[in-house]
Order: sequence, then C-alpha cells, then structure tokens
Amino acid sequence: MVRLDNGRLLVQTLDFFTPIVDDPYDFGQISAANALSDIYAMGGTPLYALNIVGFPIHDLPKETLTTILQGGADKAKEAGIPVVGGHSVDDKEPKYGMVVTGEVSEKNLVRNSTARPGDALMLTKPLGTGIIATAIKKNKASDEIISAATISMATLNKAGADAMKQVNVHSATDVTGFGLLGHLFEMCKASGVSAEVNFSALEFLPGVRDLAEANIIPGGTQRNLDYVKDSVAFDSALTETDRMMVADAQTSGGLLVALPKNDAQDFINAFDSEYFYKPIQIGEISNQNSSVITLNN
Repeated sequence: MVRLDNGRLLVQTLDFFTPIVDDPYDFGQISAANALSDIYAMGGTPLYALNIVGFPIHDLPKETLTTILQGGADKAKEAGIPVVGGHSVDDKEPKYGMVVTGEVSEKNLVRNSTARPGDALMLTKPLGTGIIATAIKKNKASDEIISAATISMATLNKAGADAMKQVNVHSATDVTGFGLLGHLFEMCKASGVSAEVNFSALEFLPGVRDLAEANIIPGGTQRNLDYVKDSVAFDSALTETDRMMVADAQTSGGLLVALPKNDAQDFINAFDSEYFYKPIQIGEISNQNSSVITLNN
C-alpha cells in the first residue's frame, strides 16, 4: 500500500503461475481472477492491470498465447478494469499473471490483522483446488471435477468484496497458496487471537475427498500442514486425509472474513443469487490460547 492524499491508499499486488488447467482460455481467466483477489480482500477497488507473460514462443503456437491473454482480458473486463500493457519473455514453460493496481480509502481498508474474539468466520468458496490441479496433471480428474474447479477458480472475489462493504467487517484475507489453515494461522497470529473451525461445516469441491484418499496431494499442501500442525489442535476423529484437505494449497480461493456474529447472515444475504456458491460460517474467533487454531470434527 502507498498512502496518497486525503486518506486514499494505492494498493498494488502481483501474482502469476504456470498452467493448472489444460484449456488456455480458462488458464487466462483463472490467473487474472487470482491476481485480483488481494485487492478485493483488502476492501479495495481495482483500477487497472499489467500482464506478465513467460511463453515458449518457438515451441507452442502463438494462438495459444493469444487465447491465454484473451481469457485474462475478458476477466479484467468483468472486473471493470483495463489491461494497459505488460511484459513478456521467451520461457521454456508458459507462465501468466498480472500486476493489479487498486485504490481504497484508509477508513475502509480491511486488514488481515484485526480479527476480534467473538467474530464469526465466513468462507466464500469451497476448498480443494490444489488437490484437483494435481489430479489434472496426473490425468486423474474427471471432466465434471475439472469443470467445478475451473468455475470456482475463475470466479472473481468481487462479490465477496461488495458484501464486505455492506456489513461491519473486522478482518479478511484471501485463501490461496498457504491454504485455509495457513492463512487463518497468519490472521490469528497477527491479530493476537485464536480460532475454532468446524470441519463438518467446510465444503469441498466435487471429488476432492476421493482424490485425497488416493494420495493425490500437492507438495505445497503437505508443506502447509507441516508449517501449522504444531499450532493446531486437531480433533482425534479427524484423519490424515481430513487434515490434508483443510491445509490444501488453493489457487484463486475465496475470502476468509471475520465479522460480528450478528452480521453473518447479512453478509450471506448480500451475495447475488447467481453467485456460484453460498458463503458459509465455518467457525469463530476466540481469545488467544495455547492452540492458535482448534479444528473440531
């Protein structure tokens, strides 16, 4: 964030990665949606974007790159912003993402460090995109599973950001590479609180449990679990598969929002009926204790 004048903040974020789906247009859409998420998580309004591209120009058709960029441009248009340029390099492996610039007033800035005891924890997308992306690479994901994951990852978090503006939000973050447990851990540590999460309340994309039970687990998911496991009190009824699913490294995941309990239903109601998923309450913030996170069955 860069402080301007009159209480305005300029917000910039950057994200890019290698393809996680086979369709180049979908890859472009997902990458753009993912790059925009940090702006939305902070309560900001995106203004414009720059493309970042790595592409094996002599090994893949130029039409593939055109399709990737079209996916990103269309997603940026959906967000209401232009793509004003960018930079590309010849690379052995395709990579695509964006630098996104946004703006937020300081009084409306949503931080990931200000959750309060008693807050309800809301999640705006189902989990499991990391496991599914690994299954895609191994040709273990059905068309139905791929479609569900693609819809989730390509869905902007704009609806969540708009909903946050209609209620009294204390804290928020987007759920991406560190997984639900990792990002919640960071929120709790920065806020000086703990959290209780109900595993039974969590929702996962189709096929995620079967894939996880088949040991189709990304390396990042295992690292996430290793990072937080000493700070999480796991219910004894939860299996290793359950733990992996909650630690799964997400791409373009939803928003994790801490707000007063009496605002939880208003937050849910603020989502348009056409939004692909109904946000849910997954737990609550508590006073700081020996376990940063308690994961109940």
